[in-house]
This record gives sequence, structure tokens and C-alpha cells, in this order.
Amino acid sequence: MAVVLDYKGLTIKEMSDLRSRLQTTNGICKVTKNSLMRKAIDGDSNWNDLESLLTGTNAFVLIKEDVGGAVKAIQSFQKDTKKSETKGALFEGRLLSDSEIKEIASLPSKEVLMAKIAGALNAVASKIAISINEVPSGLARSLKQRSEQSES
Repeated sequence: MAVVLDYKGLTIKEMSDLRSRLQTTNGICKVTKNSLMRKAIDGDSNWNDLESLLTGTNAFVLIKEDVGGAVKAIQSFQKDTKKSETKGALFEGRLLSDSEIKEIASLPSKEVLMAKIAGALNAVASKIAISINEVPSGLARSLKQRSEQSES
């Protein structure tokens, strides 16, 4: 995923702050000329839609893994500095709207999702174990009840 930010007015200290916030999510922030970015994406259909965002002063945030965490870090930085704006984002060859970017930020982190999946799998395994254990127990209760009825 690539997020394009307008970095006009940000100080070196603020850019360093943004970069450090992105480190935990394996995101990187690079400032480059729009003409160099055009050359870099030229001929690659996955990046063609980024062309429309290449105006003005841009910083490019490239995210490899924790997309939701990186977008949260960007939004937190923007809230704190009140200087930078998101111009847009490109995900899997498609430009995202502002609402789609906000939805990505609202997603739970990778660790939370993995914990939810593990919990669900554990619950299923527990129910299966209880069900399997219940078959012989139920059979034993039925046999005991039957034997008590035949003794009477």
C-alpha cells in the first residue's frame, strides 16, 4: 500500500517523528520529486492510478505488512501536528477514497485478529472434545438406568 501525504510545512523533527511512528508497522516514509516517482511507476499498471496524486509537495508512505497500524500511525501524527493531509492511497492497484482509508484504520491489528481466530478455534476444539466425551458418558448413564429398571 502507498499513502501520499502533503508534507508542506512539516519540519525535519516532525518528519522524523512520523518515520519513527511508522517503524513499528514496517512502514517507510520517503520524500521524492514527483518527476522521479513518475519514472519509477512508468509502465507498471498497478501504479498508474498514483499519477493523479503527483502534484505539489509529496511524501510517500510505503507499507508492507501492518496496513491498519500504519494508517493509524499516520492519522495520529496528522492529528497531533495538524499540518499534514492525506492526498490519497493506492492499494493493490486501486485508488482508495478517504472513507476507505478511514475504514482501514479502524481495522483491528494483526495480533488482535490472530487472537480472535485462535480463540474461535479453541472454542470449536473444546466443543468437539465435550461432545466426544459425552457419547460414552451418555451410554453409561443409559445402561445404568436400564439395569436399575430391570432389577425392579
